[in-house]
Amino acid sequence: MAVEPTASLVVTDLTVGGMTCAACVRRVERKLGRLEGVTATVNLATGLARVSHPADVAPEALVTAVEQAGYQAELPVSDDGEDSEAADEDEAGSRRERERITVTALLAVPVLVLSMVPVLQFRSWQWLCFVLAAPVAVWSAWPFHLRALRGLRHSTATMDTLVSLGVVASFSWSVYALFLGGAGEPGMRMSFSLLPAASEGMAHLYLEAAVSVPLFVLTGRFLEGRARRGTGAALRSLAELAAKRVSVRDELGERSIPIEQLRVGQVFVVRPGERVATDGRVTQGTSAVDLSLVTGESEPVEVSRGSALVGGAVNAGGLVLVEATAVGADTQLARITRLVTEAQAGKARAQRLADAVAGVFVPVVLAIAVTVLGFWLGAGADPQAALTACVAVLVVACPCALGLATPTALMAATGRGAQLGVLVRGPQTLEALQHVDTVVLDKTGTLTTGHMTVAKVTALPGAGGQEAVVRLAGAVEQGSEHPIGRAITAYARRTGGDEPLPEVTDFAAVPGHGISGCVDGAVIEVGAPDGKLPRALATALTAAEQAAHTPVLVRVDGRAKALIAVGDVVRPGSYRAVDRLRRLGIRPVLATGDRKGSAEAVAAALGIDAVHARCTPEDKAALVRELKREGARVAVVGDGVNDAAALAGADLGIAMGSGTDVAIGAADLTLVRGDIEALVDAVRLARRTLGTIRANLAWAFGYNVVTVPLAMVGLLDPMVAAAAMSVSSVLVVANSLRLRSWQPSLARGRARGTRGGKAGVR
Repeated sequence: MAVEPTASLVVTDLTVGGMTCAACVRRVERKLGRLEGVTATVNLATGLARVSHPADVAPEALVTAVEQAGYQAELPVSDDGEDSEAADEDEAGSRRERERITVTALLAVPVLVLSMVPVLQFRSWQWLCFVLAAPVAVWSAWPFHLRALRGLRHSTATMDTLVSLGVVASFSWSVYALFLGGAGEPGMRMSFSLLPAASEGMAHLYLEAAVSVPLFVLTGRFLEGRARRGTGAALRSLAELAAKRVSVRDELGERSIPIEQLRVGQVFVVRPGERVATDGRVTQGTSAVDLSLVTGESEPVEVSRGSALVGGAVNAGGLVLVEATAVGADTQLARITRLVTEAQAGKARAQRLADAVAGVFVPVVLAIAVTVLGFWLGAGADPQAALTACVAVLVVACPCALGLATPTALMAATGRGAQLGVLVRGPQTLEALQHVDTVVLDKTGTLTTGHMTVAKVTALPGAGGQEAVVRLAGAVEQGSEHPIGRAITAYARRTGGDEPLPEVTDFAAVPGHGISGCVDGAVIEVGAPDGKLPRALATALTAAEQAAHTPVLVRVDGRAKALIAVGDVVRPGSYRAVDRLRRLGIRPVLATGDRKGSAEAVAAALGIDAVHARCTPEDKAALVRELKREGARVAVVGDGVNDAAALAGADLGIAMGSGTDVAIGAADLTLVRGDIEALVDAVRLARRTLGTIRANLAWAFGYNVVTVPLAMVGLLDPMVAAAAMSVSSVLVVANSLRLRSWQPSLARGRARGTRGGKAGVR
């Protein structure tokens, strides 16, 4: 049972069984909505109902309400054993469906062949067809009859009602014609046409319709079910990333335990090729990890002592020891899975309209069928032609496609987005993302890496070389906790390879200036530049200030020897992302709390015209309000607490996955990769998804607009109608499945080729 508090309400997820079309969805939602304070959103594709209800309404009361509507309901369980049992039950159900279809086909095909090919109609062929058709009309179609009877008991009608009535009407007429209408006479012949036509007297059989409707509908729903399960493949693959056991190392040695027993703070072993059991931090060893299945990162990421690891990543390098920092529902993989599941439970505005139409669709179709039968009989038409038109109307109507149009596309898109490192909260996010025309970008941690890095080193000739000067500065700075000092030390260690930094004596910190110490007998001073500098260092100082970097001067025995430029560098790919956003018709705006020079330097490097520096959280929120007043549809991208207000006030809030929990909680969309290019992928995926949904709904509505009138005027045979109805639902799901293979790489390639002179921007 998934329950989460929201003020005085709680949200409970129910698994609902027995739904076959959008009319069923509407019925369950209305039944739950009659409980005081309860609202529900039901998803036909997943079979889940997300119910918001007061805390004093027990989940069991929700189950009872669904059962009173004529459907099955249960509270989902999270136990692995129960999940495995449910999977086994699904497989058994699928196997039973295949067996029913196989038996139906063996019985129905001879009936169809004999009914459609007059030359094969031997003496008393009609009685053989009757014997074969009876089990199909009763046993094969029994699931439709049973659900139709349940609906009748609850004064409702669904797609199963239409199918059941069509089969019963066709078979009943055939029984009447055989026993009382003269169709049972030996030597009887019956012609066949795809366009229904009346025959002389009443010696016409509809056994082919009685067997084709169950055969085609059962087959269509089986294929539809397989395709629907395919749309959730990404979500299932995420769930499969979770480890079942983990090798823990402690004072008792190394032992394997179930993942449920792992606790925060315990150290576990990850060997080459193994999956990281849970979120943690490396305590020993170095390796490369493959994050592609978790965050969409295409390249392996190097990790060493102190590096953070994400549960579900694959260790592609050496053995590492990891200290668990989060377990169970608190891991990033669990949060990703939860967000994708929640997104798939929502509904787009277009789907709500479709469900509203489906709620009255079946009763309207029943009324049309009765009216068509009465009109044809009243006009003096042959009863066979009247029955043909009536049955065709019952069979061809298809609210299934209406109910599947949005959820299948949404399931495929959200799953694909998760694979690409893009998490959406629901269909409303996709709708808002499609219409965004302005995006407000934070600088630090969004367009830049968010931590200080050595950007450039300028050393004078005779100083022993650039590497030697950096090692001296890094040796002195290794005792400093300042971000600039840590950046210089990290750079010195990285460029020096495995060789340790020299020892430092007489270390001293000079407030407001820098630090000093003795290294290998020389006095090394590292601090802010002052006084007159040699021309090369003065030029480097000017360049550093223009780039909004922090200049650090290195003196050896009182003489200036090198200048190190330190700053927050632009993320790789930020220029491509900004360029691609413009190509999509989205205007980038930079808003940062950093100083003006730094903001303008980053904006100039990325080609952003609108720059707002020294912004407080209130200033960012006010900027969003101002842009919205001007008519812009605004998205905000940020990663810190100072971005939360702007994220919440925008039309769409987008958080970097590397950001704070506050920012992620206030956002509608999360970029797990920590890569701004993922935003471009998200925009293009949203546009493709909404286009797919529109195409699905257009087909679902258009199909009924065209086929129902054809059936009413007698231009559609019931057998053809059954096949068309089944194909309609399968086509909608198949169109949605195309989103599973959507790739952003082509657009990236085009953008990469347009970088021109700014290709070197980092």
